[in-house]
Amino acid sequence: MVELSLTTWLVGGMIPGIARDPLKKLVPDQDGLLKLLYRWKAGYKFTRMVVAFRDGFWLARWLRAHGIEVYVIHPTSVAVSREHRRAKTDRLDIALLKRSFLGWLRGEKKHCSMAAIPTLEEEDAKRPNREQLVGKRTAVVNRMKAALVRLGIRGFNPKLRKAPQQLAELRTPEGGAIPPNTLAELQREMVHLSFINEQIKQIEDARLTQLKRAPTHGSNATVAQLGRINGIGIETADMLANEMFARDLRDQRAVARYAGLTGSPDESGRRRREKGLAKAGNARVRRGMIQLAWRFLFHQKNSALAQWYRQNIAAGKKRKTMIVALARELLIALWRFVTTGDVPQGVILRRAS
Repeated sequence: MVELSLTTWLVGGMIPGIARDPLKKLVPDQDGLLKLLYRWKAGYKFTRMVVAFRDGFWLARWLRAHGIEVYVIHPTSVAVSREHRRAKTDRLDIALLKRSFLGWLRGEKKHCSMAAIPTLEEEDAKRPNREQLVGKRTAVVNRMKAALVRLGIRGFNPKLRKAPQQLAELRTPEGGAIPPNTLAELQREMVHLSFINEQIKQIEDARLTQLKRAPTHGSNATVAQLGRINGIGIETADMLANEMFARDLRDQRAVARYAGLTGSPDESGRRRREKGLAKAGNARVRRGMIQLAWRFLFHQKNSALAQWYRQNIAAGKKRKTMIVALARELLIALWRFVTTGDVPQGVILRRAS
């Protein structure tokens, strides 16, 4: 086991037949870690060497390239004490991880779970969807609107193309111009907004160029396949292809569970209640699918899923509950479409380009 940090790496071993568990503190250095592992292997004469740690996909790929069997433990899958105050050291963390990992190796899967180690290309393909530029743009727009509301000015849309020219013409309810310091602040925010919009456009153009240049490379084929469904744009298709469908998911339950769109029941004795969504999966997929579900109702009105949603709403079920259920069913249908080519019933497809 290896407990990683920026300043030190604590390496703990567990060897069958040896009462003493070796423990060594290293500076963060992959070559030093590899030398230590081979020194232990030569000294203790064991045949199988397995290394596990939390996080650190780059280190897992590097060790695998050097012939080491490596696993990355999902950090939230390890049960910890819920005491209000408890001792917390790297040495105690190593002992906890060793117990959990040993149980997992014995076949007791509930001790902990392993994260899928992506390739460098797969990890890099997720970066455009994780830059959070849209959130930054929304924050800039909200700051500008808040500054104008403080002056009593409403109805100004900073996202319009002519917004920078209109800014100097705005007047307060008293008929005066915007004060100079506030105007300078708004102009800086406008420049910032323009810069973010340009960065978003660069990402979108690069994505389209990549799809045209290599339509069957990596996840591009999945993006093109999802993009054929009316109502799904390239950005949503790219997010689903790289965040969701790049994983080897076992069945439809695993699909819904990974997106956090499953329920969290609370049952104890006679008590039976539902606490809502588990939200334990990929938040980007969950948010994207709920947004897509609303668009799906508009663009695919005659599909079986849209009709199922309307029938349940007419029967008196809540819209919020049903839109989440639609997002879950739609995600499962898209997973089948990608893996088996089974087109969801009644869904309109664009012509293949």
